[in-house]
Amino acid sequence: MARDTVDQRPLTSVQQLTDYLAGGCKPEEEFRIGTEHEKFVFFRQGLAPVPYAGDASISALLKGMQAASGWEPIMDGENIIGLGEPSGMGAISIEPGGQFELSGAPLRSIHETCKESNRHLEVLRTIAEPMGIGFLGIGGSPKWTLDETPRMPKSRYAIMTDYMPKVGSQGLDMMYRTCTIQVNLDFSSEEDMRRKMRVSMKLQSLATALFASSPFTEGKTNGLQSWRGDIWRDTDNQRSGLLEFTFNDDFGFENYVEWALDVPMYFIVREGRYHPCTHITFRQFMAGALKGEVADYEPTIGDWTNHLSTLFPDVRLKRFLEMRGADGGPWRRICALPALWVGLLYDDAALGAADALTKDWTFDEVQALRDAVPASGLKTSFRNQDLSEIAREVLAISRSGLKSRQQLNGEGQDETIFLSPLEEVLAKKATLSDDLLALYNDRWAQSIDPLFAEYQY
Repeated sequence: MARDTVDQRPLTSVQQLTDYLAGGCKPEEEFRIGTEHEKFVFFRQGLAPVPYAGDASISALLKGMQAASGWEPIMDGENIIGLGEPSGMGAISIEPGGQFELSGAPLRSIHETCKESNRHLEVLRTIAEPMGIGFLGIGGSPKWTLDETPRMPKSRYAIMTDYMPKVGSQGLDMMYRTCTIQVNLDFSSEEDMRRKMRVSMKLQSLATALFASSPFTEGKTNGLQSWRGDIWRDTDNQRSGLLEFTFNDDFGFENYVEWALDVPMYFIVREGRYHPCTHITFRQFMAGALKGEVADYEPTIGDWTNHLSTLFPDVRLKRFLEMRGADGGPWRRICALPALWVGLLYDDAALGAADALTKDWTFDEVQALRDAVPASGLKTSFRNQDLSEIAREVLAISRSGLKSRQQLNGEGQDETIFLSPLEEVLAKKATLSDDLLALYNDRWAQSIDPLFAEYQY
């Protein structure tokens, strides 16, 4: 997230929190696609991670992108920590370990998403190449230890870094050593949100399996298809994972609010300063728990918006839905991830088919699937069949949904072309992790270094 929200409107009731989420409902003709992707930043000579400061650095990349794009700098004290498109349509941010992220504009089609990613990477390369910097798109940092990974000077990250070891064993790895591709999608009503949340929550582990690309840690194989997926199993289980109440037929905005109210906070922002609040929940904050600790202790809409951004369930609800299950990956997968979910969720017939397919999946079954997928990927057994067989059904539904949308490019192609990387996975019966492991054990002679040359953007 590039910028924390400052909205001083006061909060006085729980109903306001529910109304805030419900305010995301919009007509179908206004549905958009917002795609985010992160990449690791490294020096091509020596393959070391890139630090925040210096002539060749993360801050230099941000300043170069600012000059090239005209986007507004986002500052944390004296440090540039991101860029915002002046009208609010898109942002560039940095993750805790220097992972470089584009949060794309809300766009009508995946064709536009791919053009956006192309433009971003093209401009970024022109700035990075004179510095000897490259970018790698996979799910987990393959070479560097946690101590070798730089730390970005962003106030919220300092609070999270202190807090994470208190609530899980892998939170710092999540922060500093993972990358993802995500897509943000709209809903038209509470019922539409409910169906989309239910379907996508159940199928998020399938996305983890299809996009698995993190089989290496600290230069060695880690025995996993998705190290990133495994990391999320013990990061902070109060605020992440599956949400059982979303499996209920009567789930709504209020249920999400009630859950979020009892999750410990990270911080509030007052006059540009971050105040740690990990000792209280948002419900306690609304009851006056910070009185006497900060001068302006009463909650605001901005506080609620920021709190929502610090929750990490597999599907996150804001005024839109965020699909959070996939590892990062090469360029084609930046387009494949939104294609998968848009095909499933933005066509009524496809959404109905996906809902019917998963309708009787229980929470315990889906939790067991989520626990198994990081190690066994598409070979995970679910209801006496490999997950790959379910993936074929799901991709067929997504393909039908994309075809129905009839969003064509200049050559008359619809959005189904962007499912090709996933269809190749199923045809080969091999994920990107499988491909990387085969290379590691053969042509790369069990060295991780060729990965940076062969899979950089």
